[in-house]
Amino acid sequence: MERDQVLAFRVARHGLATRRPLTLAEAAACPASDYARGRALLALAARADGVTREAYDRATDAGELVLGPSLRAAIHAQAPRDFALFGQALLASDDAELADQIGPAFKRHLRDAGGTAGEVLTEVAEATQAALADGRALDRTQLHAELRERVRPELLPWCKGCASHHVSPMLWRFAGVRAGMRCDAGRRFLLARRRGTTPGPAEAARRYLRFYGPATPKDLGAWAGIARSHARRLWTEIEDELIEVHVEDRRAWLLAADEADLASPPQAEGVRLLPPRDPYVQAPDRATLVPDPVLRKRLFRPIADPGAILQDGRLAGLWRTRAKGKRLQIEVEEFERLDRDALQAEADRIAAVREARTAEVHLG
Repeated sequence: MERDQVLAFRVARHGLATRRPLTLAEAAACPASDYARGRALLALAARADGVTREAYDRATDAGELVLGPSLRAAIHAQAPRDFALFGQALLASDDAELADQIGPAFKRHLRDAGGTAGEVLTEVAEATQAALADGRALDRTQLHAELRERVRPELLPWCKGCASHHVSPMLWRFAGVRAGMRCDAGRRFLLARRRGTTPGPAEAARRYLRFYGPATPKDLGAWAGIARSHARRLWTEIEDELIEVHVEDRRAWLLAADEADLASPPQAEGVRLLPPRDPYVQAPDRATLVPDPVLRKRLFRPIADPGAILQDGRLAGLWRTRAKGKRLQIEVEEFERLDRDALQAEADRIAAVREARTAEVHLG
C-alpha cells in the first residue's frame, strides 16, 4: 500500500477532504492541541464552516466544547463526551507506568515526596477539586495559591521562575486531568460537568486508529503519552478487531471496519492552512507524512514551528503569521505551486477567525 493512499484516508478522517457545516464539538472529534492559545480555534476552522472566535468562546464557556488538559496533560479542545476518554481514562493504573507518564522531573521529586505516584497524584487532584468546588473559576496563579494551602510542603518545590513554592508543572497538569479540570474562554480553570459513563480506555485506541490508522502499538503510546506496556495492553484488548496491512515496507494495523474506507478514500479538494501541531500532523509516523528528512525538520521544530499547507490533501507548503495591527501577514513557503485564489481565500478565512481586517500573503 502506498503512503499517498494512507494519507488520503487520514485527511478524510480528520475532516479535511471537504469543509462541512459541523458543530464545534463535531469538528473536535480528534482532540485539537491549544498549547498556544488560538491554535485549536484555527484547527476547528480548517474543518468546519462558519467558525468564529465569538462562537468558539461561547461554546467553551457553556461547556459545549471542552478546553482542558487531556492527552499528555496538555490543553486540547475536544467534544464534551470524549473529555474523560482522552484524559482520565488514559491515566495509568500501574504506579511505575504512571510515574513514567507524568515525566522524569516528577520521578526525581517523588523520591523525596513520600508515597506512590498514584497516591501523590490523587492528593493533588483532590486538592484541585476542593479548590474549584462550588463552581469556582481560578486563574493559574490563584489555583497555585489554593494548592499551597491544601497539599503537603513536600509537594511544593521551589520554582526559580515564579520565585515561589508550588506544585511542579507536570504534576499539577496531570492532577488537573484526574480532577476533571477544564478552562473557560478566559483561561481560568474550573471543573467540567460529568457526562454519562466513560468508555473503557481501549476505546481511545480505537479512536486513535480511526484517525491515524494504519498504525502500531508504539505509535499509539507516543500519541497518547503512555508507556509502551500500557499501550500494548490497550492494543491487546482490540486485537480481534484489527487487520494487518503493509504501508510500503512497514507493518501496521487498521480497524477491520475501516478497510473499505482505506481502500477507496475520497479525493480532497482545495487549500487548507493548518495551525502548528494540528491534529492531522500529530501522527507519530512523521516519515509517512513527510518522507524528505530535510522538509520534515522544517515542519517539526521544537520551537517556532510553522503550520502546514494542504492542497488537494497533499502537504504543499508551510506558513507563518505576523500580526501588524489589524493586518495579518501570512508568509508562505511552497513545496509545490499553490492555487493563488484558493490560498488567498483561505488566508482571508484565517484573518476573519483571528479578527483581523485583511490578510496579506507573501510567497517566500
